[in-house]
Amino acid sequence: MSSIFSKIIAGEIPSYKVAEDDSFFAFLDINPLKKGHTLVIPKKEVDYIFDIDDMQLAEMVVFAKKVAKSIEKVIPCKRIAMTVIGLEVPHAHIHLIPLDEINDVNFAKPKLQFDRSEFNEIAIKILDMFNSL
Repeated sequence: MSSIFSKIIAGEIPSYKVAEDDSFFAFLDINPLKKGHTLVIPKKEVDYIFDIDDMQLAEMVVFAKKVAKSIEKVIPCKRIAMTVIGLEVPHAHIHLIPLDEINDVNFAKPKLQFDRSEFNEIAIKILDMFNSL
């Protein structure tokens, strides 16, 4: 059975894509901690990030870096936090979260709500920046 993330990659479930290449896909988290909160996933479904082949894991981090640089240019923040929790979906993923203070990466705090047009606007800006880097 495919994870929800595999269904997103396949286009079976809509998402707010911010970046993509042959091996990886990045999209806005629909339950964000901060505006611009993005998930980076490998297209090949692997449950646990440390089960990913070494070379692909290195490539995933380099891809995430480019996504983070794109977010940073579009969303005002001090830095982009990178975290891996990996319990909620059985598909390895990296969270990229615009960071102004340490509490910005507290997953216990209430999530932000955006409407479809706000998500689309954010995603388009990050995707355009990603494609220009």
